[in-house]
Amino acid sequence: MRVAFAGTPPFAAAALQAIAAAGHEVAVVLTQPDRPAGRGLKLTPSAVAQGAFALGIPVEKFPTLKSGQAQERLREAHVEVMVVAAYGLLLPPAVLAIPTHGCINIHASLLPRWRGAAPIHRAILAGDAETGICIMQMDEGLDTGPVLLRHALAMGDRDTTGSLTERLSALGAEAIVEALRSLPELRAAAQDASQATYAAKISKAEARIDWTRSSQEIDRQVRAFDPAPGAEGVLAGEPVKVWAAEPCPQLGGAPGTVLKAEGGELLVACGSGALRLTCLQKAGGRKMPAAEFLRGNPLKLHVVPI
Repeated sequence: MRVAFAGTPPFAAAALQAIAAAGHEVAVVLTQPDRPAGRGLKLTPSAVAQGAFALGIPVEKFPTLKSGQAQERLREAHVEVMVVAAYGLLLPPAVLAIPTHGCINIHASLLPRWRGAAPIHRAILAGDAETGICIMQMDEGLDTGPVLLRHALAMGDRDTTGSLTERLSALGAEAIVEALRSLPELRAAAQDASQATYAAKISKAEARIDWTRSSQEIDRQVRAFDPAPGAEGVLAGEPVKVWAAEPCPQLGGAPGTVLKAEGGELLVACGSGALRLTCLQKAGGRKMPAAEFLRGNPLKLHVVPI
């Protein structure tokens, strides 16, 4: 099948590799313009762009698909379908109509749950037991199109956004190859809009730890914001990022109280239960296990400012 591909991060790059490996002809790849990255903030091509270059596929980095230039480039490609995965740009109606079989999206949730920009973060924050991949026929709405294929994935109680993204990326790559293999025969199932939830884009403010919340909620917060931006709390009056933790529902105390800070163990009381902090990072420092953190930052048992 002759395909156009639109995507940007590593999540999408895995799907591009799988499509090419399955023998489909990828005529053109669309991706976001280069962005500053690294300590030197050097302009760097996206993961999808790098993957396409390695495969010898032409790459276009249009800032918008509303322009006549972008749309003409797609028409000239004469593709049967466009596959979209975490692209980051809206597809106008004119673009949706260009490929013979329209545009299909690899979405990292079990639609209609978690339509929107951050389905993986939201699933972890909500404590969902499962998530998955949907291959969806795109329409003009936000992740509202009918579902062509769905594969569920159980979520582990220690999954982070990083680990879950990797697992869903692999599942999405398998699912899109399966969908393309039988695309003309697939039957689309309309979503039940009454069951829809919205996965709003993540903000840094959501990563601030409020010790009055339960240990389970804060644990989910820590895992949802790993690898970025990192859940941030306060210890001994100073901000620290918490990169890994374990809820201890059987323990407790006044929210924010440091219950233990010795023997390599750091326990902080929450609104319900307590949290064992296992990996931390001070401002300007590096990530370190709790035992190493405590050697350089001895703490007395006290109440942490919230």
